[in-house]
Amino acid sequence: MDTPTTYGDLRNTAEDKARDLGGKAQDMANDMSEKAQGLARDVGDRAQNLADDARAELAALREKVETLMSERVTPALTQAADQAEATMNAARTHLRDGSERIGERVREQPLLALALAALAGFIVAALVRR
Repeated sequence: MDTPTTYGDLRNTAEDKARDLGGKAQDMANDMSEKAQGLARDVGDRAQNLADDARAELAALREKVETLMSERVTPALTQAADQAEATMNAARTHLRDGSERIGERVREQPLLALALAALAGFIVAALVRR
């Protein structure tokens, strides 16, 4: 390449260099833009993958909880309810039998029952006065 000798030559050389630098800068900007877009896509893909993984883990956890409920908690609650019902039925039977026995005693010995009721009333009245 020739060495510029005049002002016009210097100006043309400077313009050529400026155009070259501008083109290189534009190429670099385009490369950077493409890389940034690629990174943004990668980040978006990774975020989507993380969200998908989280959804899958939540679904698995939900399934485990449902399995636990159906296999362990529900049967335990059913067993507890059955035991409570059996206890209530036994208590009801015991109270019915006891009340029938008391009724039989009152019919067999009405004067004794009347005396015991009076005594109980006297004791309750004495306790209430204190």
